[in-house]
Amino acid sequence: MQLARRLDEVYRIGAGIGANRGGGTPEEDEACDLVAGWIEDAGLEVERDARGNVIGRLRGERPELAEVWTGSHLDSVPEGGKFDGPLGVLAGLEAVAAVGRSERTLGVVVFRDEETGCHGSRWRVEHGSLPGWYVELHIEQGPRLAYAGAPLGVVTGIVSYARRQVTFTGAAGHAGTKPMDVRDDALCKAAEYVLRVRDAASAIEGAVGTVGVLEVEAGAVNVIPGSVSLSVDVRASDAARLGRLLSELDLEPEPVVPAAPMAESVRRVLREEVERLGMPVVELPSGAGHDAGVLATAGVEAGMLFVRSLNEGVSHSPDEHSSDEDISLAVDVLTATLKRLSSPES
Repeated sequence: MQLARRLDEVYRIGAGIGANRGGGTPEEDEACDLVAGWIEDAGLEVERDARGNVIGRLRGERPELAEVWTGSHLDSVPEGGKFDGPLGVLAGLEAVAAVGRSERTLGVVVFRDEETGCHGSRWRVEHGSLPGWYVELHIEQGPRLAYAGAPLGVVTGIVSYARRQVTFTGAAGHAGTKPMDVRDDALCKAAEYVLRVRDAASAIEGAVGTVGVLEVEAGAVNVIPGSVSLSVDVRASDAARLGRLLSELDLEPEPVVPAAPMAESVRRVLREEVERLGMPVVELPSGAGHDAGVLATAGVEAGMLFVRSLNEGVSHSPDEHSSDEDISLAVDVLTATLKRLSSPES
C-alpha cells in the first residue's frame, strides 16, 4: 500500500525514538522536500510560500472558481507518532489524485510548524490566498471512536481553550528542622490546586483541565518549597463552559482561544459519505487544535474527518496507531467528499 510505505518513509526522518521533526528544524524541511516531490510526481503544481507552506495544485477547468484544499502538517512533537499530521497530507494527496481534474482547482497543503501553535496556517491566513473549502483528515488522538466501535468520526468543531500560569508562595526552610505544624509549604498549596483543577473540570460536561508543568523553588531534596509555579490548560466545547471553568479556578477570563465550529456544508457531505459506506455516523468535537480551526476562524468552509485511534487513543507517542482498514475507509470518504466539493454547485 503506497500510503503506508510513504508514512513509514516520513517517519524515518529524524533520529531517535518515534517522530522527531520539530517545526523549523532540518528534519521538518527534509520531510517537506520529500513530500513536495511526491506531490509534483502526481502532476500537481507546487508552490512554496514565504513561510515555507507547501501547496500542490491540480488546476481545475474553471480556475476562476474558489479552490478546494486538503492536507495537514508534517512537523511533530519530540518522540511523536507516525500518523499525527502526515496521514492528512499523504491521504489528501491520494484522494486528489483519485479525483483527478475537476472544475474547481484541488489543492494538497502542508502547513508548517503546527504543533507549537499552527504557525504556518496562521501565516497563510494573514498573508496568502485561501481556499473556499478545506477538508482535513486526521487521527482522533483519543479513544472515543474506539469506544463507539466506529472507524470514522465527523468533527463538529474545535474546542475553546485557555492557558494560565499560577504561582503559590510559602516560606522556604530546612526539611529536617522545621516542625510540620508551623510550615508554610508552597508545594502543598499547589497540590491542593492541582486536585481542584481536576474536580472543577470533571464537574462540567465537555470540559477538561490539565496541570502539565510544575516549577519548584528551591527545588532541593532537603528544602521546604518556598515558591511553586504551575501551568493550567483548560478546554471546553463552548465559551460558556470555558468561562465557568476559569471562574471556578479563579483564573482570568481573558485571553482565550475561541471555539472553531466546522462548516455544516462540509459536515453534511462527510456524514453522507460515511453513511454511504454503511458505517455509523459519529459526530464529535476535537479537543486538540488543528489547522482546520485556523482556516475556519478566517471564514473558510472547513471540515475534519477523524480516523479511529487504537491503543486506547494514545497520541504524541510512538504507540500511536490507526489500522490500514480504517485509513482506507477514510481515504474513500475524503475522495468522495473532495469530488463533490469540487463541482461548481458546491
